[in-house]
Amino acid sequence: MKRDMSENVPQYEADNGSGWLDKRSLNEAVLCGASAYDLKYYFNPEFSGIPQSIQDELRIICVLFTQEAGGVFLIAFDPDGEVSLIADSDEEDITYDHVSSCLLMSEIRRKKADMLRSLSLYYRVMILKEDPALLLTEDD
Repeated sequence: MKRDMSENVPQYEADNGSGWLDKRSLNEAVLCGASAYDLKYYFNPEFSGIPQSIQDELRIICVLFTQEAGGVFLIAFDPDGEVSLIADSDEEDITYDHVSSCLLMSEIRRKKADMLRSLSLYYRVMILKEDPALLLTEDD
């Protein structure tokens, strides 16, 4: 029986992108993120074509990350379409756990590699308008 992990996720308020997210100067397109400071979760509406089950999984990943390590956690796409995991904290935040942050990002990359690869393909095809046939032959 598959257990619904979302029942154990703290309920972060949805954020329209104002506040902590707008303060970031990124060269990436932000897919989603969460902040432990104001208990907010953000999902970029530009990516609403991503299946709801994946959106839910991304929310769980982001919120649980910030509950464990603190700070702000973002999942974004770099200009080439690769997925970036970004963790940051306020300079004055003594509760932010940098070691846990690095370990959690490594675990996410390992356990969610297929999902992250699929998100990268989605971005490259749907946003960057790359040819899917060429992308599939790259992996061979």
